[in-house]
Amino acid sequence: MENLIILTGPTGIGKTEISLNLAKEFNCEIISSDSMQIYRDLNIGTAKISLENTDIPHHMIDIVNPDEDFSVAEFQEKAKKLITNINDRNKVPMLVGGTGLYINSIVYNLEFANTTKNHDYRNKLIEISKHEHSDFLHDKLKTLDPEEAKKIHPNNHQRIIRALEIIENGEEKGNKFREENSDYNLIYLGLNMDRDKLYERINKRVLDMVDKGLIDEAKCAIEKYNLNRDSQSMKAIGYREIFDYLNESCNLDYTIDEIQKDSRHYAKRQLTWFRRDKRIKWFDAEDKNVLEEMKDYIGERLERI
Repeated sequence: MENLIILTGPTGIGKTEISLNLAKEFNCEIISSDSMQIYRDLNIGTAKISLENTDIPHHMIDIVNPDEDFSVAEFQEKAKKLITNINDRNKVPMLVGGTGLYINSIVYNLEFANTTKNHDYRNKLIEISKHEHSDFLHDKLKTLDPEEAKKIHPNNHQRIIRALEIIENGEEKGNKFREENSDYNLIYLGLNMDRDKLYERINKRVLDMVDKGLIDEAKCAIEKYNLNRDSQSMKAIGYREIFDYLNESCNLDYTIDEIQKDSRHYAKRQLTWFRRDKRIKWFDAEDKNVLEEMKDYIGERLERI
């Protein structure tokens, strides 16, 4: 079996720095599992690593333009090929990031072979979302699949539309949605910390992003690629809130508060998502010995293989 290390955790917890240290220790190449770091020119708001400042090979970063869509099926296909290629070169692939569905596409037997999008139906749903009240599509999903509707916030139109699309195409998740993939020698690590302290870190990080030029970055990307609210890349936290600010419908302080709030809520959802997987070995990011503890854990697991 192929080796695979995964490092995950909520946004803002410090995965990047830890991953670089672990990669040096265990001869790893890093595969990003962040659904926004795939986009070129979106650097500040995605907390993207500067590849010029590290000699650790990174993959799945800056692979599409912000005006292009990119699916979890495409991620799964590309990431699995990278995992095999890195193992074939006697190195260890390390998947790093916090996009739960990206990671689940690797660690569970999710099948996307029949998930070709029905573009006409999708466009119809997008038009409906523009003209009907905000709960209209969520109510429709609630009627068709009540359990799925409970999992999706009524304002998350992208996920609601995708869920309706799956139903329209006659696709079913079935039992494989939680069927573990046993293809890999998996070492699955998670970072966590006290919730209040995590929220403080997130609030500060948002302020730092704004100071580094997040507003100008978003404005430049919108103009360069002719982006709008429906662009997949612009649905990311930190960019979608800026649309209202740039349209002068709210002030900067309100925009910052909204980004901070949405980021905190996202971190909470991430932790809820990952706690379902009992294979994850959790580490306290605040522990001064956390790096050494993670190295010991990985080293012991690799020795057994």
